Amino acid sequence: MPTIHLIDGEKGGVGKSLVTRTMIQYCLDKKIPFVPIETDRSNPDVAGVYKGMCQYAVFTEDERQADKADRIFEMAMSKPVIVNLAAQSHRAVKNWIDKNQLLELGSAEGVSFCKWFVTTGGYDSLNLFVQSINSYGEKVPHVLVRNCGLCDDWEHVDSDPNMQQLVQKHNVRVVDFPKLAYKERNIIDQTRMTFSEAREYKEFGILSKQRVVHFLKLAYAAFEKVGIWYEEVKQA
Repeated sequence: MPTIHLIDGEKGGVGKSLVTRTMIQYCLDKKIPFVPIETDRSNPDVAGVYKGMCQYAVFTEDERQADKADRIFEMAMSKPVIVNLAAQSHRAVKNWIDKNQLLELGSAEGVSFCKWFVTTGGYDSLNLFVQSINSYGEKVPHVLVRNCGLCDDWEHVDSDPNMQQLVQKHNVRVVDFPKLAYKERNIIDQTRMTFSEAREYKEFGILSKQRVVHFLKLAYAAFEKVGIWYEEVKQA
């Protein structure tokens, strides 16, 4: 069953695009057929890195342009799609799903949804995650992606009874997205390299390349922990 993977975080600066780019590289390395989709018109950094590969779609609350996101579902009928969501797109995405009855249509057509919600662990970030969970309930599975590159202490989340109750009630999978060392991250972002290119980048020394390889290894393990991509690997 192909899945529409929505990479969300609702606010900017949480590491959404890095998670998306890493997931794209995961599919390339595992030889999983997929379609990457860029929806961030103001900062299309994922499409800027994976040039010529990303398709474009637009989420908008303008009913006259609401069909511009329809191609996401249409492409997902044949293979998984990875959607990089723009910040503050929750309402437009929810309206698109609800007005087109996509959860019911997906069940009939063999297309499922999964929202990977990237968080920094900050109050605003976690509050937006709670809003997303409350909006969809159990209809759209959520994965809470704890960005360890922006927060290295999650005790306040682990010890929050309300958060833990919410996670258990809705069967939310929680994964730790690893930190990419600042030096390598900065160069990769600045030069808009793919991770495949970074592994072979001549300006990186052997230890820099090793840090990139280790980062990808940890990130891939986090993705597979959820189980959805693991199934896709077996089918590829």
